[in-house]
Amino acid sequence: MRKQRRRRSRALVGAVAATAALGVAGCGVFGGSSAAPDGGRTRAARTVQVWDRSPASIAAVGDSITRGFDACTVLSDCPEVSWATGTSEQVDSLAVRLLGRAKAADHSWNYAETGARMADLSGQLADAAVRRPQLVTVMVGANDACRTSVRAMTSVAAFRTQFEEALGTLRTSLPRTQVYVASVPNLKRLWSEGRTNPLGKQVWKLGICPSMLSGADDLTSAATLRRDKVQQRVEDYNKVLEEVCAKDRRCRFDGGAVYAYRFGTDQLSHWDWFHPSTDGQSKLAAIAYRAVTAKDPVD
Repeated sequence: MRKQRRRRSRALVGAVAATAALGVAGCGVFGGSSAAPDGGRTRAARTVQVWDRSPASIAAVGDSITRGFDACTVLSDCPEVSWATGTSEQVDSLAVRLLGRAKAADHSWNYAETGARMADLSGQLADAAVRRPQLVTVMVGANDACRTSVRAMTSVAAFRTQFEEALGTLRTSLPRTQVYVASVPNLKRLWSEGRTNPLGKQVWKLGICPSMLSGADDLTSAATLRRDKVQQRVEDYNKVLEEVCAKDRRCRFDGGAVYAYRFGTDQLSHWDWFHPSTDGQSKLAAIAYRAVTAKDPVD
């Protein structure tokens, strides 16, 4: 894809969609004491919920999915329909659902960039930290798997290191800011659904996610193995996101909800049959809202 903003050359992927999701967050426990009738002392443990289900400000980081790429017009970002911070009534973004439409306009910010990979996350979080948001949303990783070849994909080890460094960057300046982390979309389902459309397959030939989508109708063992390797890498990335997030008590992973959502072509952009459509963005917003406002996270 062409480059938009600073990275339009790295066309992004986005699968789509929505369903329910919860994340992974922690609770701190401390004890309190009181006198027992027999003069002994008992310790009553109290659970402190560190997750605020109604944050007052939101910053979004990530890739073209969060920028609403190809949702409105061809080869263009459309942040007004972003699942995270958009203003469109068709989407009801996470920011609108949490803050209300009027407040969302002044208390949500989108620092995502089309074409971004995990290596770019630290810089985006550093920029977002200036706003001192109470919640940061993260959706990144599809571009790490959507490369020119299987060999060119970001290694799992590098992906982990980059994510840990990115969260460390945020924690240096904002130790109490909450983080919602969305899983990487199911790229193999994207291939399976999109290849049913002749136009979509023609668009893919322009170079969209070749590691997964090249030779869309090629069902040879070699092509199948290639797609399986990409899919395994996405699953490995999601495991990393879950494990690293679990170590931070103010981080919630979506429990794999974005990856597990069984989206169809209605949730795909009809410009490229790849990025989320407006309906797809709405589904992503619903997933995020359920995760952020859930009383308890899911494993």
